[in-house]
Amino acid sequence: MPKAHIADTQPKPVELKAGETVWWCTCGRSKNQPLCDGSHQGSEFTPLKFTAEKDDRYFFCQCKQTATAPLCDGSHKQITQEQLDEQAGLQTVWYKVAEPGDMRDGEVRAVQAGDQSIALTCLGGEIGALDNACPHQGGPLGEGSIECNEGTSDCWLRCPWHGWDFHPLTGLSPGEHDDGVATYPVELRDDGVYVAVQESTVHRATVSDLMAQTMVNWGITHVFGMVGHSNLGLADALRLREDKGDLSYIGIRHEGAAAFAASGYAKLTGRPAACLSIAGPGATNLLTGLWDAKVDRAPVLALTGQVNTQVLGPGAFQEIDLASAFAPVASFSQTVLRDSRHVELMNLACKHAIVERDVAHLIFPDEVQTLAAGEGDTAGGPEGRLGDRQMLPSTDSLAAALQRLKDAKRPVIIVGYGALGRMEYVLELAEKLKAPVLTTFKAKGQIADDHPLAAGVLGRSGTPVASWCMNESDLLLVFGASFSNHTGITAKKPTIQVDFDAMTLGKFHPVELPVLGEIGLTAEWLWRALPEDTGAVDQQAELAERWQIWRDEKAARRTRDRGKGINSASLFETLSTLAPAAAVIAVDVGNNTYSFGRYFECRGQRILMSGYLGSIGFAFPAAMGAWAATQAQPDYRARTVISVSGDGGFGQYMAEFTTAVHYGMNLTHVLLNNSELGKISKEQRAGHWPVWQTKLRNPDFAAYAKSCGGLGIRVESLDDLADALKRALAYEGPALVDVMADVELI
Repeated sequence: MPKAHIADTQPKPVELKAGETVWWCTCGRSKNQPLCDGSHQGSEFTPLKFTAEKDDRYFFCQCKQTATAPLCDGSHKQITQEQLDEQAGLQTVWYKVAEPGDMRDGEVRAVQAGDQSIALTCLGGEIGALDNACPHQGGPLGEGSIECNEGTSDCWLRCPWHGWDFHPLTGLSPGEHDDGVATYPVELRDDGVYVAVQESTVHRATVSDLMAQTMVNWGITHVFGMVGHSNLGLADALRLREDKGDLSYIGIRHEGAAAFAASGYAKLTGRPAACLSIAGPGATNLLTGLWDAKVDRAPVLALTGQVNTQVLGPGAFQEIDLASAFAPVASFSQTVLRDSRHVELMNLACKHAIVERDVAHLIFPDEVQTLAAGEGDTAGGPEGRLGDRQMLPSTDSLAAALQRLKDAKRPVIIVGYGALGRMEYVLELAEKLKAPVLTTFKAKGQIADDHPLAAGVLGRSGTPVASWCMNESDLLLVFGASFSNHTGITAKKPTIQVDFDAMTLGKFHPVELPVLGEIGLTAEWLWRALPEDTGAVDQQAELAERWQIWRDEKAARRTRDRGKGINSASLFETLSTLAPAAAVIAVDVGNNTYSFGRYFECRGQRILMSGYLGSIGFAFPAAMGAWAATQAQPDYRARTVISVSGDGGFGQYMAEFTTAVHYGMNLTHVLLNNSELGKISKEQRAGHWPVWQTKLRNPDFAAYAKSCGGLGIRVESLDDLADALKRALAYEGPALVDVMADVELI
């Protein structure tokens, strides 16, 4: 028979009438002591029936040790502190905190005894051990000083923050104050000073524990963030999940990088990642990366600390209105309160991120993070909460699209980022229509450039091949693209637009036929419904001719040399040759972006970029997120990760190179170094502005990478470029190739 829980060490008087019957709790778990509330269910305990013989006050046992159950027999007087500690899962552990004779008289220092921070003191040859946190506002007493009143024996340990005083040995306050500091047993042994603390042998689940497990159950297994004073309880819950192998945590140097890494992870995999910050500035640092995720429809969960609820409102240190700050960027943003349905909040946050492909946000006040979970509370998950989101368009829409395709002689297919993962039947359809496949820049790589129907990228970062095909077409069939100005999709051609997001259809201008439906299913239906011979012109020969024209032009550009660095055409031709076909490439914003779009020919690589937000600094943190995905997701395991940026973009998050070294990230960064914000100076000249404040003062980036513990290679000659890239790609760890680039030959 298991031991009953000691509910209390005092009996409980209960007034009863003659003949009145009650049921006494035997398990000790009832919240309605001393009476049963059903908490024994599922155990070996059963409640005890008691009927009062007369009107009287009856003293019911609460220690559950009585021999005269259910009434008290005084057994509670025999209960020891050791029994209570054992029940609470506590054990006394002695820790050595100082060497013999190491403490000088009048000295105080902060030491660690297990998880407990201790202010160790010495006064008159005696050693004291006090809780290191001042009860006023948590000031570190171990950083204070012992001050004695002249001419008296009164000596006080003074808190360094606000001057509160405590006796160095007893922890008592002066005068009549009753807010002293807890003390710990001390032993002076031959080998040093020892302090005893009580440690729990059983972890008591917190609301953060349940919420972290719920997050994992929804498939969120990677968190990028920074641990700090207002998220420690939540961070510990994440630590426990990592210890169990359910989750991977990557500690970054700047919260902006955490959000970009989470966004990169989500863009690559389609699965949500999380980012963690403290309250105030840590939380606001997340916003740029979260906006990047939002506008590119990448699912991300943001977890932010917050100050204690008791000081919310007046403007406490690092307090800002996080709910308001995150409202524009997060489709779901809620504060976790003491009486919240904690697990349900995490369920809703995860569902919003996944279903809406958006940012969800939870705010964790400091004290709420460590609240004990209720007995019987369990983690949540997606079971019964997600339906089948595969949806065919309406019959009329399908029939109209089919007829227009049958009538078209020179159709082209344009795919955007929304068609990611749905390309199988898009390509089948293209082959039946003999139609070129063009991509937006965000969708670069979704069809390999060596495919017979590939026409390259449209828009500002595109090729003349794609624009020629679009201009010669008589019908555009567009899958998963938004028609923003950067896409380059003309509004002057008859257009069928297919998308699973109703708001995207006709977003920038009306289209002839907007079709609401899942892209893969719609493409498959059209492919199956079309006859084998649609009557469309076979455009493959023309397409091959246009590619040859463009490749000849690229070859001519590779010969350009002003003696001021390597031209972009040569750089990306070399990278096209050497980058593995399965590589993941994160591309930054700037001239490097346009050059990559024009010159790099994909052979199956996945391309990540800051699309609609167009944020400089994206590439390297996103590459860290991609690397994390290669460690966890079977579809991306062991893939090579490459990032490309200019010197301006890398400079924003270059400290994260140390993060990459710390976690052994196998990634290669290709840096186009022209000591200039080249895109901006180009725009200044184009707008007839003076070129102003675009020059950059750069360190030796290769030497910097080496000093961080990675590989750094500086390339000043085209002759050295291929070998440098080969070395970097073969290196097991973070590598940086610092390429001296010509700012004008882009």
